[in-house]
Amino acid sequence: MTDLRFHPCIVIPVFNHEHAIGAVVQRLLAHGVPLILVDDGSAAAGARTLDALAATHPSQVTLLRHARNQGKGGAVLTGCRHAHAQGYSHALQIDADGQHETDDVPRFLTQARTTPAEVVVGYPVYDASVPAVRFYARYATHVWVWINTLSLQIRDSMCGFRVYPLAPLVALAQRGALGQRMNFDTDVLVRLYWDGLRMANLPTKVGYPSDGVSHFQLWRDNVLISRMHARLFFGMLWRAPRLLARHWRAR
Repeated sequence: MTDLRFHPCIVIPVFNHEHAIGAVVQRLLAHGVPLILVDDGSAAAGARTLDALAATHPSQVTLLRHARNQGKGGAVLTGCRHAHAQGYSHALQIDADGQHETDDVPRFLTQARTTPAEVVVGYPVYDASVPAVRFYARYATHVWVWINTLSLQIRDSMCGFRVYPLAPLVALAQRGALGQRMNFDTDVLVRLYWDGLRMANLPTKVGYPSDGVSHFQLWRDNVLISRMHARLFFGMLWRAPRLLARHWRAR
C-alpha cells in the first residue's frame, strides 16, 4: 500500500564541488529517490559537471540554479520550496562534498516514514579525518542549542544530513528570515523545535570532504553563528514558559 503521507526526495546544495558531486550522485541514485541539485552559483567547471549529471539522469535528477551564490541555507531552501511545490512530503538534505555516509539514506528515510511529523537529525560519528579544533568547537554550539531550546532533544545541530517534513519547514521560511549560510543548519532546527516539532536523532558516520573543499569562512561564518545564537537566546526568553511546559508534559 502506498503511504500518501510520505513522498520523499533528496536535496543537495552544491557550490564548486565538481570533484565530489558525481560520485555522491551515483551513490544516491542507487536508492531510487529523486534528487534535486541546487547549483548555488558555481564556477564554470562546477556548473558543467552539474549540467552533465542532469542530462545523463533526466528522470531522476532535477537541477535548479542560483545566478549568484546565496549560501548553503539559501540553496537548501530553494530546493525544499521546489520539492514542496512538486508534491514531495519530505526532503533528505545531504552535503555535496562526500563527507556523509550515503548508505545511511534508507535508514533515515525509514525513520522519517515511521515518524513523519518529526525531523530526522543526523549526529556525527567521526573518523580520524576530523580536525580536532572543529570537533571540540562544535560543543559551544551544542551548549547554546540546549540553552535556546531548554532541552537536550537536539543532539547535534550542525550535521547537514537530515530529513525535513516539508510543510512545516516551508511555513517557517515564509514567516521570517532563516540563516542563509553556515548558520542555517542550527537556526532551522531550533526554530522548528520552537514550532513544536520533535527530533529523531540518528548516528551516522562523517568524514571530512572527499574533494578537500570546505566553504566555511572562519571570520564571516563565526560572526554569523554568534549573531544567530544571540538572536535565538532572546527569542527563547519570551518562549521559555511554553518550552518549559512542553518539557514537563513530555516527562
